[in-house]
Amino acid sequence: MVLQQALADLHTAYRNFFASMTGTRTGPKIAPPRFRSRKDTRQAIRFTRNARFAITPGGKLRLPKIGDIAVRWSRELPSEPSSVTVIQDAAGRYFASFVVAVDEQPLPPVEAEVGIDLGLAVFAVLSDGRTIENPRFLRRTERRLRKAQQALSRKQQGSANRAKARLRVAKAHARVADTRRDWAHKQSTRIIRENQAVFVEDLCVKGLARTRLAKSVHDAGWGMFTRMLEDKAARYGRSFHKVDRWLPSTRRCSVCGVVGDRKPLHVRIWTCGCGTTHDRDLNAAVNILAAGRAERLNACGGAVSLSA
Repeated sequence: MVLQQALADLHTAYRNFFASMTGTRTGPKIAPPRFRSRKDTRQAIRFTRNARFAITPGGKLRLPKIGDIAVRWSRELPSEPSSVTVIQDAAGRYFASFVVAVDEQPLPPVEAEVGIDLGLAVFAVLSDGRTIENPRFLRRTERRLRKAQQALSRKQQGSANRAKARLRVAKAHARVADTRRDWAHKQSTRIIRENQAVFVEDLCVKGLARTRLAKSVHDAGWGMFTRMLEDKAARYGRSFHKVDRWLPSTRRCSVCGVVGDRKPLHVRIWTCGCGTTHDRDLNAAVNILAAGRAERLNACGGAVSLSA
């Protein structure tokens, strides 16, 4: 069964590749499947329902030809799983990921709506005036990571000490990634619970990751945060929209609607010709909120102005 699942995954990969080459598949171009590198220490195995895996009454995971495995459950499964994937990450930890059917869990409706301007100095500025500070998880542990990486580079290739050093580096990176993911879950859940509609800018994270700000962009985790907002909005009956990345949210006055000149990054406060003084990020968040409302109303046949 496991080999059959691997062949099915290979068939899906080739099908997506050819569909991408012919243009029948939307999205970015997909490369052909390739063999996994010997240096890749991650492993995964998937069992479908036909493989007859089971969860025992004692809470263990029973896998064919492996036996019963003790599991530390993070939560109860909401329904009968259709498949399970056992994953070993680079840090040597094992995870069991189940595919289950989940019903929508709509939250009680609220009146509030919010626009979010993402940044680096401050992670997010909300249109209601609140800010979310950038925790900079990678920057805070950069010295420890650098020392672990230097120790790894001094070990002899293929030695047992190098394997131990590699594991220490992987665990350090996994700790940073887990902390960032947990923080993003908490922030996104709070925003979705407090607002009926959430609007963010459609940032080109891949493009920004090629600039001199690449490390800070990856450390911020904008893509992961917006995906969490979108997934949780769909699950809890909220609205989520991305506004055009070319919207002049920073230059447009949220009071009179006039678009001014380009503002360098060091300009944090500016004054419009109408006499209104704006905080750069807060003004952008208000404009994102107005643009998101405009797109939603226009899609429903209404009309709205971007000026507040």
